[in-house]
Amino acid sequence: MTATFAAGGDQRSLPVPDGLDGMRLDQAVARLFGLSRTAAAALVDAGEALVDGAVRPNSHKVRAGSWLEVTLPAPATAPVVVPQAVPGLRVVYADDDIVVVDKPVGVAAHPSPGWTGPTVIGGLAGIGHTIATSGAAERQGVVHRLDVGTTGVMVVAKSEQAYSVLKRAFKYREVEKRYHAVVQGHLDPLRGTIDAPIDRHPHHDYRWAVVSGGKPSITHYDTIEAFPSASLVDVRLETGRTHQIRVHFSTLRHPCVGDLTYGADPTLAARLRLDRQWLHARELSFEHPRTGDEVRFVSDYPDDLGRALDLLRD
Repeated sequence: MTATFAAGGDQRSLPVPDGLDGMRLDQAVARLFGLSRTAAAALVDAGEALVDGAVRPNSHKVRAGSWLEVTLPAPATAPVVVPQAVPGLRVVYADDDIVVVDKPVGVAAHPSPGWTGPTVIGGLAGIGHTIATSGAAERQGVVHRLDVGTTGVMVVAKSEQAYSVLKRAFKYREVEKRYHAVVQGHLDPLRGTIDAPIDRHPHHDYRWAVVSGGKPSITHYDTIEAFPSASLVDVRLETGRTHQIRVHFSTLRHPCVGDLTYGADPTLAARLRLDRQWLHARELSFEHPRTGDEVRFVSDYPDDLGRALDLLRD
């Protein structure tokens, strides 16, 4: 792997904490500085992560109290939001403070490094919506996100007041987020709560996992309909971790149908003609950031998920 880092990176020096004793160097750097394992390994390979003043390999096991000297790469230039036409992106509701959209599959919430496809923010700019300037440059106005492969209802802040109020509401779990998912097999019990901490997968970038010491993550579910090989479930999130629903059901060995990243059966996915996880942000309820009135938005299933349900019922 070849890595190039911009000049003027942030230099950090600190002792290895007790909790990382015995951990691989690349993993320790990733955990300490919030990097992906790939980025941390590139830093180590480039000689930008020293242990007690010496260059060590990624596999080196660090010891508590050893001194780490790390030169982090200079921050990358934030991706520019470019107005674009996004087929299938539907505005459900809009006023001076918020815009609620029905996000189609294959669309990211906002620009990010390495993503060249359509985004909700770009699509809204393309149809003339002005978004709040609060937040990081590439995700201004974004108060929550949906995965690229997850469809459904999503709210974006247009005013600065709305951004502040909604960010707080999401942080303090004052927003009700309900999803529908089709998971493999039959859950036991049919209704329950999954309370298991989530963090980055210890061995695979771009995946998440139930990890001891991860962030608290709580998912409530209720079976709506059972089929011979799968179940349609209503899911209410109490927390909003990355890939939370996908990770929690995969951990129970009932992955979302079509979610090959988290262990779904490819034969069943092919039979249902699914090339992504059966997961849909069905409903979003919150207090309007200006009026305080309760607002509720519901999204119908898109064609591919509806077709898969019909095939399960046949």
